[in-house]
Amino acid sequence: MRIVRKPYVFILLLISISFVFSSCEKEDPDAIAERDRDDILEYIRENDLEDVAIEHESGLFYVMENPGSGAHPTMSSLIKMRYTGFLLEDGEVFDAADGAFIQLGNTIRGWQIGIPLFKNGGKGILMIPSALGYGQYPPYGGSIPRNASLVFEFEIIDIASK
Repeated sequence: MRIVRKPYVFILLLISISFVFSSCEKEDPDAIAERDRDDILEYIRENDLEDVAIEHESGLFYVMENPGSGAHPTMSSLIKMRYTGFLLEDGEVFDAADGAFIQLGNTIRGWQIGIPLFKNGGKGILMIPSALGYGQYPPYGGSIPRNASLVFEFEIIDIASK
């Protein structure tokens, strides 16, 4: 049995291998974080929030419309909330609820950092960079793209600890 060697088969194989490796390349997390911060700062400027937006050391930005009163929620708290979540980039609403029960420990990192800054009855806005949201792995089948910065307008209706 004789094997026919054809140069185009070898070239095609090399092209295929290089395509596979280039598609596995991940974006630079520092570049994504810098882009997210710039986008959030632009959103803050466009919505006249410069005087009220606060940057948390995590990279999260928030606006405290009403701090609330009483205790702060913890990771084990069951929180009754009203919220709307939308994409920072184009304002598309991807989630909303009025009276949803949320266990803080089961949420995205941006909520785990931002929501405990408020108390019962607190109301505000969270501007969440992609690394504190869904990052490169958004929920399957949803409308959130990879590395999307998110905005949540929310109100804590009630807090119960487990």
